[in-house]
Amino acid sequence: MALQITDENFKTEVLEKGGVAVLDFWAVWCGPCRLIGPIIDQLSEEYEGRAIIGKVDVDNNPDIATQYGIRSIPTVVFLKHGSEVKRQVGVATKAALIKILDEILQEVEVNS
Repeated sequence: MALQITDENFKTEVLEKGGVAVLDFWAVWCGPCRLIGPIIDQLSEEYEGRAIIGKVDVDNNPDIATQYGIRSIPTVVFLKHGSEVKRQVGVATKAALIKILDEILQEVEVNS
């Protein structure tokens, strides 16, 4: 299961840990969000220890959504050391998300 990211734990769970993070901005009432949710959960298992994979419920955590300028959901934001490096708006395939995540992880490994 993906980490539940909230306004309260965002700093400690994402920003202070650094590295690569993937945040899925979603809402319970959002149909397309329900399509991408299981993919995010799978990624959290497959990339455990390599990237932080989390879900942000925009209705319950408006501060983070505002901070990243989330205007439509689902939106998946890719972070590297706390800074946004890529964004996927709308439903995406698992393969598309893996491609983006692998590219970011490769950049981090090359620059380490």
